[in-house]
Amino acid sequence: MRGQITSYDTTTNTGTIKGEDGINYLFARHDIHTGSDINVGHDVDFVPNGSTATQIVILGLASAAADAAASFGAAANSAINSLPGTDGYDFKSALLSYTGRMRRQHFWISVLIIFGISLLTSWIPLLGGLIGLALIYPNVCITIKRLHDMGKTGWLTLVPYVGGLIAAIIMLIGGGGAFMMAAVTGGEPSAAAMMGAIGAISIGSLIAIITSLGFLLWIGITDSQPGTNQYGPNPKGL
Repeated sequence: MRGQITSYDTTTNTGTIKGEDGINYLFARHDIHTGSDINVGHDVDFVPNGSTATQIVILGLASAAADAAASFGAAANSAINSLPGTDGYDFKSALLSYTGRMRRQHFWISVLIIFGISLLTSWIPLLGGLIGLALIYPNVCITIKRLHDMGKTGWLTLVPYVGGLIAAIIMLIGGGGAFMMAAVTGGEPSAAAMMGAIGAISIGSLIAIITSLGFLLWIGITDSQPGTNQYGPNPKGL
């Protein structure tokens, strides 16, 4: 199983690994095959044995960039977990993995992180747009895991996107129709056509807002499905 080292105590030479199943496994230094340095954030491959990780192999030891990313992730985890009620939040697995389940609390933390990054970078020309596109992936990841936690299929992530597409079609056909007709005839849009265009744009905007906001509130408020489901154990341990 793949996982990531989330903590390591150099005094006791023990630590924890968060597996891709979302469960934390204990490990000791002697369970690691290589003699490499152990750092929080390193990806590993291991064999689970109850609540213990055995036969651990550290993957991709390497680069300063990887270590810097791991350090950033660890610092982010430490900062987030220092806040009240945020115990157990893992920055990397929360935002970059779509497997497993995610509780409501961690979902809203992730939403705030994504929104904060988007807000801080939106004013930067070009780069802000590229970052905005890149943020689609973590947004999809947290949505899929929240749906999994509710016992729903991850394909429901498409609901707000489909709603947005329908809204765009309504606004394009209804709103743009009046101006296209005027352009063809060489005249000005009639008052009735203008009112129809405004109505179509308003309806399309309303559909987009209701679909996206309603979906967000649905997955953000609905409680976890009790016990273990087909997507993994309950992240709240219930």
